[in-house]
Amino acid sequence: MRIAILVLLVLAAGVAGSMWLAGLGGTVEIKVGDSLVATSFPMAVLIAAIAFLVLHAILSVIGAIRRWPRRARVTRTLRRREQGDAAVTRTLIALAAGTGDAARVEVRKARGLLGDTPQTLLLAAEAERISGNEEGAAEVFRQLAGRDDARFLGLRGLLRQAMQKGDWDAARAIAKEAEAVQPGAFWLREERTQLALETRDWREALALATPEQPRAQLALAAAEQESDPKRKLELERQAFQFDKGFAPAAIAFSNGLRQAGSLRKARAVLEEAWQAAPHPDLAEPYLVVEPDALSRLRATEALIRRNPAAPESRLLLARSAIAAGQLGKARGALEPLIASGEADRRAYLLMAELVEAEKGDAGRVAALREEAEAAKPAPRWLCAHCGAEHTYWKPVCTACDTAGQLNWTAEAPPAEPVATRPAA
Repeated sequence: MRIAILVLLVLAAGVAGSMWLAGLGGTVEIKVGDSLVATSFPMAVLIAAIAFLVLHAILSVIGAIRRWPRRARVTRTLRRREQGDAAVTRTLIALAAGTGDAARVEVRKARGLLGDTPQTLLLAAEAERISGNEEGAAEVFRQLAGRDDARFLGLRGLLRQAMQKGDWDAARAIAKEAEAVQPGAFWLREERTQLALETRDWREALALATPEQPRAQLALAAAEQESDPKRKLELERQAFQFDKGFAPAAIAFSNGLRQAGSLRKARAVLEEAWQAAPHPDLAEPYLVVEPDALSRLRATEALIRRNPAAPESRLLLARSAIAAGQLGKARGALEPLIASGEADRRAYLLMAELVEAEKGDAGRVAALREEAEAAKPAPRWLCAHCGAEHTYWKPVCTACDTAGQLNWTAEAPPAEPVATRPAA
C-alpha cells in the first residue's frame, strides 16, 4: 500500500512539473553557421532527457560488455570452488572410512580444482599414509614443510614418520626445526618428551616434564646417567624433592649424602622417606652402619617412630626384634598386623619364624606357612606392560624394554602385555 501511494505521488509530481514547464512558454534556439534550430522550451527539456537516457543506456551496455570476462572468471572460480569443496568432503569421508584408494582419487580431484593448498596437501598426505605409501606421504609432507604458511604441518607429519621408523637422529633434527617454527606447541612438547624417552635422554625428558608427570623417576634416571658427582647428587636431590615417597630416589640421595660425608643428613632423608611411604628397601641403608642386632633394633625403632602402625613398620620391627632375640616385641608387632587383615605372606612367614624361635610346635609352624601360601603376595617391582618382576627399580623394563612402567605393587601381573605407549 505504501509503495502504491509513493508511485502515485511521484506520478503526480511529474505531471505537475510537466504542466508547469508547459505554462512557462519560451523558445530554445540553436544556431550552427547559417542553420537555425528552434523549439519550445518544454520540448527542449524533453529532448535533453531522452538524450541522457539513451547515452546512459549505451554506456551501461559498454560497461556490461567490459565486465563480462571477469564475471565469467568469477563464475568459473566459484563453480570450481564448489566442486573442490565437494571433493574435499568426499576425501574426508573416505579417510574416516579408511578407504585409502578412494581418498587418493578424491583428493587428486580436489587438488586439480583447488590447487595445492595446505588443506589439500595435508589430505593428500593422509590419503597416501593410510594407503601404505609412506614415501608418497613423506613427499607431500616435504611440500608442506617447504611452504611458509604450512611449514609446521609438514614438519609434524615428517616427525611422526621418523618416530614410527625409529630414525631418532632425523626425529631430533625435525623436532628442533618444528620448535623454531612453533615455539612451545603442546603437541610438540609431548612428541619431544616421547622422543627423549625412546632415546633414553632422561635429562631432556625431565626438562620437558610437566608437574603431573613422574618427575622423580625422570630425575633419578638422569642421575644414573650423570658422571659428574655434584650434578649427580643435585639430580638425586631433585628426585627426592619431587616425590619423597619414591623409595629409590630417597635411597640414591641418601647414598650420595653418605659418600659426601653427611651421615646425619643421609639418615634424615631415609626417615623422611619412611614417613612419606614406608618401603622395605629403605631399611638396609639405614641399618647398615649398626654394629649388632640390638643396635639395629634400636635404629629400627628410630626409623619407624613417625608411623609405627604401618604394615611395613610392623614387619621391619618384627624382623629386627627376632634377630635381636626380643621375641615378645616381635609378637606385639605381628599379631595386630595379622588381625587387621592387611598382612601379606611375609607376616605369616615371620610369625612362623617367631613360633619356631619360641620352640613352638611344628604343627603351628606348618599351619602358618600354609597360611602364607594362601595370603596375598608381598609387593614387588612389577612392569605394568609385560608383567616382569624386578628386584630393584629401573627406568626401563629389562624384559620388554618399555620405559617408565615399573611400579611397586602387590597386584597380580597382567595376563598379557598391555598395548600402551611407553611413557615415564
